[in-house]
Amino acid sequence: MRRVLIVDDHEILRRGLKEIFAEAFPKMEAGEAANSREAFQMALTQDWDIILLEISIPGHGGLVVLEEIKRLRPHIPVLVLTAYSEEEFAIRSFKLGASGFLNKSQTSVEVVAAAKKVMSGGKYVTSSLAESLASSLGSDVRHAPHEELSSRELQVLQMIAKGKAIKEIAAELALSDKTVGTYRNRISKKMGLTTNVALTRYALKHGLVD
Repeated sequence: MRRVLIVDDHEILRRGLKEIFAEAFPKMEAGEAANSREAFQMALTQDWDIILLEISIPGHGGLVVLEEIKRLRPHIPVLVLTAYSEEEFAIRSFKLGASGFLNKSQTSVEVVAAAKKVMSGGKYVTSSLAESLASSLGSDVRHAPHEELSSRELQVLQMIAKGKAIKEIAAELALSDKTVGTYRNRISKKMGLTTNVALTRYALKHGLVD
C-alpha cells in the first residue's frame, strides 16, 4: 500500500494526480491538502510514502511547508511538482530537503518515474537541471540576489510582487505588521532594491511569481 499526499490548491490537478498514481500503484491511498495549514496538519500527523508539493499554495507557502516538514518528518520524501521554473526554485528546494523537483509541464510518465525514484530513497533531477548543475561546477557563478533570501523573505517578496500591502500579508501569514515590515526591510537590504515597484519588476523578470 502506497500512501501519497498531494499538496496543491487546484482541485482539478489533485484529482488528475490521484488518477495517475492510482494507475501506477493499484494499491494506493491518497490524501489531499489545498493550503499550508492542511498540508502541515496532514504531513505531521500521518505517515506518507511521498508528498507531492506545489510551491505556490495559500498560507505560509510551499517552501516554508517543505522546510518545516523536513525538520519534523525528515524521513518523508518530498517531490516538488510546481508551475515555477527549475532555474529559479530547484536548487533552493533541494537545499531545503526536497528529494526531487519537476515542473508541471512534464509528462505523467516522468512524474511517476520521479515519484518511484524518490520513494526508493534516491534523488530525482531532470536532464536539463543536471546539465545546468554540471555547467556551474568549477566556474565562478554569481548568485542572483533573491537566492540570499530566506524562505519567509522570498514568500514576502512574492506577495509584494502580487500587489499585496503589508497589512494584507500580515493577515494572511498570521504575523504582525511590524514583523512583515522587518522582512520587507531585510529584503530591500539584501537585494539593493528600495521600492515595491523595483521589487515587483525583479520578481517578474526572474519568474518568482506565477
